[in-house]
Amino acid sequence: MKLDDITISEAIIKEFSKDFLDYLNVDVAIVGAGPAGIVAGYYLAKAKKKVAILERKLSIGGGMWGGGMMFNKIVVQEKAKFILDEFKINSKEYKKGYYVADSVETISTLCSKATRAGAKFFNLMFVEDIRIQDKKINGLVINWSAVEIARLHVDPLTIGAKFVVDASGHSAEIASIVVKKMGRNLWTKTGDILGEKPMWADRGEADIVKNSKEIYPHLYVSGMAANAVFGAPRMGPIFGGMLLSGRAVAEKIINTDDTD
Repeated sequence: MKLDDITISEAIIKEFSKDFLDYLNVDVAIVGAGPAGIVAGYYLAKAKKKVAILERKLSIGGGMWGGGMMFNKIVVQEKAKFILDEFKINSKEYKKGYYVADSVETISTLCSKATRAGAKFFNLMFVEDIRIQDKKINGLVINWSAVEIARLHVDPLTIGAKFVVDASGHSAEIASIVVKKMGRNLWTKTGDILGEKPMWADRGEADIVKNSKEIYPHLYVSGMAANAVFGAPRMGPIFGGMLLSGRAVAEKIINTDDTD
């Protein structure tokens, strides 16, 4: 068979456009394709929710690829090991309660499983604003990352979502937009983003699951964004909390009446 260049281009444009149009309205839009966002997407998709995961970078996976300081190993504690087992990710016990996994295997497996469960990834897209109607978030204003990088004056597009998950990491990007546009109305002690605290793995790992919850009508927070919003410590290259955080926020959305 002789390959035709135009057919190749046509296939990419048509199939991507079909997906993009199909996901202009979703049950859940997740901002940030790090481990927490991917795990949340996996469990939501398994529960038959229509899920779009938006990632501003070319690669998805957040900081997990690099493990700790570019040593591509991660640690997961006993409490979260069942998620590694569910995804069939290899790990070995280093000391009692500490399990080591290959970071590349872990994140690539999470990505594959989430995709196969039905979550749809859109990389190289960033969120520049939120859509609010009837005092609740019901969509996102999106653009290409290249537009942001080049500082081009290009108007964005909008997608609708019943729920939004801010899994954007340390910057808590969606929560920051809410504060900027709607004032100090987050469901925190001050209504503002409290700010991430210094490293303390034991405390940070416990807090991240507790902080993975709704922070504004129909806006949830997961992963390091959760600790940033609620003023909890960072925890470094131990990822059990990230995995548990994604699962926890998915369960809360699944158990929420989406007609509220």
